[in-house]
Amino acid sequence: MRRYFIAGLLVWLPIVVTFVVLSWIVGTIDAIVDWLPHAWRPEALLGRRIPGMGVVMAVAIVFLTGLVAANVLGQRLIRLWEALIHRIPIVKSIYASVKQVSETLFSDTGQAFRTAVLVQYPRHGTWTIAFVTGEPAPETVGNLNEHGRFLTVMVPTTPNPTSGFLLIVPARDVIPLDLSIDEALKYVISLGTLNPKTRSPVPPPADLPPSV
Repeated sequence: MRRYFIAGLLVWLPIVVTFVVLSWIVGTIDAIVDWLPHAWRPEALLGRRIPGMGVVMAVAIVFLTGLVAANVLGQRLIRLWEALIHRIPIVKSIYASVKQVSETLFSDTGQAFRTAVLVQYPRHGTWTIAFVTGEPAPETVGNLNEHGRFLTVMVPTTPNPTSGFLLIVPARDVIPLDLSIDEALKYVISLGTLNPKTRSPVPPPADLPPSV
């Protein structure tokens, strides 16, 4: 009975978690519908609320914004908007930081999160998967006694890779991996129990050191 219960749990658990996460995302984005005047909302026009309408609106807004931003007039409007934002204390710092991070992550020429590597962390001789996020500014590494090229890497936490640690390491101490970002993330999320290439369970080590 225990074996059958675990087998059933392995079937239902991913389904339920996926459904709950998607429901939360769709429900959160659906709040965009509340921005519309009451007379324009689906429940007023069609007599009932349509799940997912907010997602459609969000996609349409992002697409239309990108369409406008891609032409000369749109770029002028964006410059005017940013000039206004930069006059507001605190807000300008948050906006500028988020804008720089977004451009780094989503730009076609950016290298952030394009390479999975191995680094020694948290001590020498212990290795972990990290993601290259760029190179530190000269002012950041100017006080170091070491010379040569440095890289900034993000070491994700397990099993939640949305948080982690920022490290500045010598480029010579970084070992590139023949893994895509998705494969490396799956390995981190699975606590190292899945082979990144085959998604099969990692076999246990043939021999373990004797316990102390």
